Amino acid sequence: MQEEDPSRPGFGIADYAVFAVMLLVSMAIGLFQALKKGKGEATADDFFTGGRNMPAIPVGLSLCASFMSAVQVLGVPSEALRYGLKFLYMCLGQTINALLTALLFLPVFYRLGLTSTNQYLKMRFGRATQLLGSIQFLIATLLYTGIVIYAPALILHQATGLNMWLSLFSTGIICTVYTTVGGMKAVIWTDVFQILVMFSGFLAILIHGTVLVGGPARVLEIAYNGSRLNFDDFDVDPRKRYSFWSLSVGGSLLWLSMYGVNQAQVQRFISCRTERQAQWSLFVNQVGLYLIVGSAATCGIVMFAYYINCDPLMSGKISSPDQYMPYFVLEIFENHPGFPGLFLACAYSGTLSTASTSINAMAAVTMEDLLKPHLHNVPEKKLILISKALSLSSLLDWGVLQGSFTVMGVVSGPLLGAFILGMFFPAANQVGVICGVAAGFSMSLWLAIGSTLYPPSAEIMGALPSHGGNCLLSNDSLSSTPSSIIHLHPDDHE
Repeated sequence: MQEEDPSRPGFGIADYAVFAVMLLVSMAIGLFQALKKGKGEATADDFFTGGRNMPAIPVGLSLCASFMSAVQVLGVPSEALRYGLKFLYMCLGQTINALLTALLFLPVFYRLGLTSTNQYLKMRFGRATQLLGSIQFLIATLLYTGIVIYAPALILHQATGLNMWLSLFSTGIICTVYTTVGGMKAVIWTDVFQILVMFSGFLAILIHGTVLVGGPARVLEIAYNGSRLNFDDFDVDPRKRYSFWSLSVGGSLLWLSMYGVNQAQVQRFISCRTERQAQWSLFVNQVGLYLIVGSAATCGIVMFAYYINCDPLMSGKISSPDQYMPYFVLEIFENHPGFPGLFLACAYSGTLSTASTSINAMAAVTMEDLLKPHLHNVPEKKLILISKALSLSSLLDWGVLQGSFTVMGVVSGPLLGAFILGMFFPAANQVGVICGVAAGFSMSLWLAIGSTLYPPSAEIMGALPSHGGNCLLSNDSLSSTPSSIIHLHPDDHE
């Protein structure tokens, strides 16, 4: 870990004000939904689904917001900087996923009127398969929520010196409170606000960074000369980090497991008023993802152009790729009060949206799959209180840091296979699907462990060259170096 520089720029009053406004508005939306009593709040199911009366546009924006956690706010720009704009082929995989989800998976879940996706596994195979799906989902989501809460807390610690554990607690308690008191409606409407904050943050960075480089034409010229406009990569080498095939074909399967059958996303689109509105929400989500992911990736290209002669990672000013974005923001906005706070609000919004979605989904799965079958003749008011208590219990989720993405990937693939077997293969039975999930989980875990212990070199993965040898000594006084932002890819730099 690098030593902190006491002379580096940090947060001022304007930055704290911008950040505080985002937090207060998020809390206010949750409290408003809690105080807004209506017919759609009579049962525990309504608490988890918003009364199944939500319009398509806010649901679609909520689906988009829950994808863009602080991990993506930090990671997408650095990936685009290091691997080029071919990263945007991910949007093609997301489009294929949206079509398959809208036409194949969504109608099944919506017409059955389920609250938990694992209820389908019980109806199709039996109680044992439902429990297997529920437990795997809870473990994976708990771990993933840990990392998306940890990332902005660490940014806040590096930028302001605030105690990191206090940051973790404040992050967890804010999203848990508005999720607990407001339910799914609070999650969705807060996500709408937070996606606007995220887009505003990326837009501000994109515009100001482009101006500093010399305009859009100059950015594109540098990116082209640096091989960052690399949309012609059709290499089939599976060891490469990104290519057309891995992002379109492999990406579509990844997103299908996250959108088609994942409780956190399915719970959102089944909250729509009609099946057609639910399908439209998926396409609204796609438009939002194009804008957000495109903005984030383009920020990475602007960073590459800005640091063309002095890559801060190669020059030792930062120690991991995930530090690029906060380093860049604090440098270019050093004399612009409020904008560093907007970036932090951008990252924090991504985390709040993802964490609140995960909290609500974990509470729904725990209630519907694990507790409700044993709670016979319990009044609905008590079920609602139990549901809120389950949301509140997610405050305990703050101890799991690295490896969460790997765990999500290990779990989501086999579960997708279970749902595909159930929906499209009538001959499949409970013994077969449990054996299949176990075999798929074992194989995925073996691959994940192997790729972690024996990672390919940066050259094999396709990392593009950068330049760090022309740094001027005077640049050190212009930049703020966060000492240790989350390190998601320990194998990426040498």
